[in-house]
Amino acid sequence: MDAPHLTSRQPATGQASPHQETPKTRDSAIYWSASQGEPCPAYAPLEGHQHADVVIIGGGFTGLWSAFYLKRQAPELAVTVLEAQRFGHGASGRNGGWVVGNLAGLERHLHGLNRDRREACCRLLADNVDAIGDTLRRAGIDAEFHKGGALYAAARYPAQEAIQRDYLQHLLALGHDPRDCRWLDADELTTQARFRDARGGIFHRQVATLHPRRLINGLVRRLEQMGVVLHEDSRVIRLGEREVTTARGRVGATTVICATEGYGEQLAPLNRHLIPVQSLVIATEPLSTECWDEIGLADRPTFADASRLINYGHRTQDGRLVFGARGNYRFGARPRHTEGIDPADIAMRRDLLVDLFPALDGVEISHGWGGSLGLSRSFRPHAIHDPGKGLATAGGYAGEGVAASHLMARTLADMILGRDSELTRMPWAFAGQGLDQVIKRWEPEPLRWLAAQTITCSYAQEEKLMQQRKHLPLVSPALTRLNDAFASIIE
Repeated sequence: MDAPHLTSRQPATGQASPHQETPKTRDSAIYWSASQGEPCPAYAPLEGHQHADVVIIGGGFTGLWSAFYLKRQAPELAVTVLEAQRFGHGASGRNGGWVVGNLAGLERHLHGLNRDRREACCRLLADNVDAIGDTLRRAGIDAEFHKGGALYAAARYPAQEAIQRDYLQHLLALGHDPRDCRWLDADELTTQARFRDARGGIFHRQVATLHPRRLINGLVRRLEQMGVVLHEDSRVIRLGEREVTTARGRVGATTVICATEGYGEQLAPLNRHLIPVQSLVIATEPLSTECWDEIGLADRPTFADASRLINYGHRTQDGRLVFGARGNYRFGARPRHTEGIDPADIAMRRDLLVDLFPALDGVEISHGWGGSLGLSRSFRPHAIHDPGKGLATAGGYAGEGVAASHLMARTLADMILGRDSELTRMPWAFAGQGLDQVIKRWEPEPLRWLAAQTITCSYAQEEKLMQQRKHLPLVSPALTRLNDAFASIIE
């Protein structure tokens, strides 16, 4: 007979509270942590043997949103969340704060679908952005959600204009609403942001920003109120059939959700299908009114250009610029656990930011941090539920996980509860299938590392040539074709 449901106020070990002493706040390399306000208390590690209807491995966005929607739709469920370190330790607490109405690798999911079906998929992705904002308002979570759209600028060098025009056609061909994705000429773009050498760009309406750490804290507090059992410092060391084991306890459950994204390095078999890729971010000191007048961004849209370095930025609520660019892949698929980044990584991103906005010359950088996103071998996000094995997972967001994690968590909740919904009929939802049936396994080392280094070097060389406006008759076209081939595989 199963033990009675243990709420977060009824810890298994008999302690008076599930909370440990809250760590003292300190300066953090991560701007989101340094500006979060009052942090959540620490939650006690799992002790002993517990039972649950659903146990979730991973206390990031996917895990917390999954718990939220399961309990909201089925309050009687016993749900436990296990986090290896502190909630939001991984990519959910380290990202750039974008909420994108799109999916990385979407074309792979939509291939072969008719126009009506593609448009329905894109409409759901667009609506997901508004659904996040609405849910946060109803739940009373102040995560500084702001919907200002996105500017995909053609700037810095001439070749970017053709790239962005092609990207707009790509978005429309996928099925995105032309009212949500439209071209801005150079003057229209400049009224919103004063990029160097602006030549036009795309305005994508269904994009927002939020404060990731405030979202994590708000969800954790809400889940405790809903009766979800929360444990930190509870790394899962073994994933069995309908049971997970930590160093100090275990949980038996009807369903296990793996929600570790790029931080499941010790969790077989997931670590054979998802690998971590770094993304590194900086934040400026608060900028003066005069500086903002020169830069623009008055409506606080997000922004990026067409560089293969994959940069992204936005104006925060307290008047800073948060700006990031894709990092590298570490040999052995090791995710980043440390917070701070090297001075050279900070300088590279600062220089790129100043290249976009020359008015920022001399700007002070207050924070620099990094994290690891999850990349699946199929290069597309997924939500998988295998009821025969009692296993579910979602991930592979490839750097666009703030919005995607919310969508996939809603999808997992519907699949686990046996609901036939629009979410479960989407092409990224795989019910009744196993991990190996949906996602390929990554090649062994050193092949992964060598391929990553080749792509990174090739992208950097193309960026250098374009910045210098050099066109080498044989080298430049060949390098562009090579990088287009790389991009068609991994983007």
